Amino acid sequence: METLVSSPTPESLRMAGEILRSGGLVAFPTETVYGLGACAMNASAVRGIFEAKGRPGDNPLIVHVCDPSQLDLFCTPMPSLFPLMDRFWPGPLTLLMPRRPALPDIVTAGLDTVAVRMPAHPAALEMLREAGVPVAAPSANRSGRPSPTKAAHVLEDMEGRVPLILDGGDCQVGLESTVLDLCHGRPTILRPGGITREMLEPLLGTVDLAGSILRPLGDHEVARSPGMRYRHYAPRGLVTLVEGDESQVLEAMKRLYRRDEAEGRRVLLLCFEEHIPDLAGFAHCSLGSGRHPEETARVLFDRLREADTMQMDRIYSEVTPVQGLGLAVMNRLGRAASFRTLSAREVLGET
Repeated sequence: METLVSSPTPESLRMAGEILRSGGLVAFPTETVYGLGACAMNASAVRGIFEAKGRPGDNPLIVHVCDPSQLDLFCTPMPSLFPLMDRFWPGPLTLLMPRRPALPDIVTAGLDTVAVRMPAHPAALEMLREAGVPVAAPSANRSGRPSPTKAAHVLEDMEGRVPLILDGGDCQVGLESTVLDLCHGRPTILRPGGITREMLEPLLGTVDLAGSILRPLGDHEVARSPGMRYRHYAPRGLVTLVEGDESQVLEAMKRLYRRDEAEGRRVLLLCFEEHIPDLAGFAHCSLGSGRHPEETARVLFDRLREADTMQMDRIYSEVTPVQGLGLAVMNRLGRAASFRTLSAREVLGET
């Protein structure tokens, strides 16, 4: 299959709509990451997403709409969701809703709820209007790889697997949407993203966090959202997070770097912009300012992919406080590292 990469012109958007209506796949930009879409009401088309990505079948998908009127086709929104839709749609908030029988089981991995959002990217909205159908779409990468925030990332993973990639430029948020569950008791964030707990609580009161946000999902826990069960966002090199006091973290990362380099490994340090002057002579990539987690969110997946381009064997990363958008950053870093973490004090031999 030949893969066409096109800017979102009126012609290419019409083409995307035709492909989706006819049961094909389209990769498209959103404000979060690039998505890989198929008509949500067509089980065969949705199966093509899983085949193109190599995605496990028990990992549910998010359905994208361009207008709330489309919801009646496949789900039953609860009244408690309407204020959230009014406030945050279009935008990076995914809401769990009771599904209707017309929605194929493959979209929800057999769950009785479906995850839904309305993307804010103008090209995504126009594509959805052209298609005229709700579109199921996970991120447009091979399963387990860092999510794509540029069309070039999508082409790297999906060339020959999809007929069309709409190139809408770099994604503004850079991390997948927040997934919020109001269907099972108290409001609970299943996956953190650009809409933070602090932004939701003025509307909802106390919002809980799923226990698996900063740890692996247990064998008997149900994955009600994408991004909960499997190793995600990972480059080919082994990622390890280094925690502790700022000065100790940098020294520990340098020590780990020298040790691995002496053993013949290629090593990369992921650090905040403020610390770059302290890492002269060490291969490193900036995660943006440590004072601005939105910068880290925007560049994180690109930096993890850059580590692959550099053929790095080991990647050591600083961490950020788990407040606001920092929670989403640490969720993605944690899963990229399979929650592998070292204490800077222990690396330096201190107690």
